[in-house]
Amino acid sequence: PISMRAKCRRLLHEHRIDLVMVDYIQLMNAGTNFQNNRVQELSYISRMMKEMARELNVPVFTAAQLSRAVEQRHDKRPLMSDLRESGSLEQDADIVMFLYRDAVYNEASETPNQADIIVAKHRNGPTGTVSLYFENRLTKFTDARVDNFNLSGL
Repeated sequence: PISMRAKCRRLLHEHRIDLVMVDYIQLMNAGTNFQNNRVQELSYISRMMKEMARELNVPVFTAAQLSRAVEQRHDKRPLMSDLRESGSLEQDADIVMFLYRDAVYNEASETPNQADIIVAKHRNGPTGTVSLYFENRLTKFTDARVDNFNLSGL
């Protein structure tokens, strides 16, 4: 995160950057010794991302993997506790959002083209779920409109 921060600082001065995206945080390493303690290392990385966002005054969008705990539950909708390897991710983040598609887990889903954005945390705003239309063959998300969905079963 230190070299990334320096690169972003340089890019900010040479060009204009409006957003930093990290795909995904568990692939990063701190470059310092954490005695093989991955939880502490990710906590450090998470803090560095937060500090970088403040310093550069740009949002830092960080994708993260979920733990396998979600696979063990009946309800597969992700929860904050499912963020893999670090509670500090949910603590440091201003906003935590998850993508969920019932059709991924349920072949008989009544909403195969629905994708939900679950806003699990929003430090300065509301939480809740926003439904989108998902076009699988294009891997494309669009606004959910009634005419996009098969409503024949209603």
